[in-house]
Amino acid sequence: MLFRRRKKASWPERVREFFWPRKGFTRPARYLAKRILRLSATPHAVATGVAAGTFSAFTPLLGFHAILALALAWLLAGNLVAAVLATAIANPLTIPVIAVGTLRTGEGLLGVHAAQAVTAGELFDMLEHLEFSELWQPVLKPMLAGAALLGLAAALLSYAVTRLAVGGFKARRRARLHAAASILSHGDRPS
Repeated sequence: MLFRRRKKASWPERVREFFWPRKGFTRPARYLAKRILRLSATPHAVATGVAAGTFSAFTPLLGFHAILALALAWLLAGNLVAAVLATAIANPLTIPVIAVGTLRTGEGLLGVHAAQAVTAGELFDMLEHLEFSELWQPVLKPMLAGAALLGLAAALLSYAVTRLAVGGFKARRRARLHAAASILSHGDRPS
């Protein structure tokens, strides 16, 4: 097999690598960043796609982030691949933080009082019974309001950072290619 180990990993090694990967935890993020930087689109299109994906990652519509990101990127003429890649912001490590942040922000925006706020136990009971009508007012409505505000702020920030990063990356790449082309063109001339 092409990517298989020569020596099979032992059980203790497998357990250790499950909890602490050999290549580290930041490798997937670095990989996604490089994939986004190397997309062959304008810096504006890539940044718009990343902003659309970032915004959709803040919504409570779990399972529909990619679809929402694609629709937003298409409407805003952004890069569709960048939009889908940026939805990785919502992952099992960040979803609880994003969910609590959007819920509390939405409660503040809508003026939900502490007596009306939902406790974790009540939320678990509602989710267990999947009662949408009971979930809408105390949970989903505040989460959507909070997601609109926090998602927009995160999208604007990610647009600015991505536009600068992609523009700088493409400028450095053009300079390297130009330098290599000039070396080749000067090296082929007879003296």
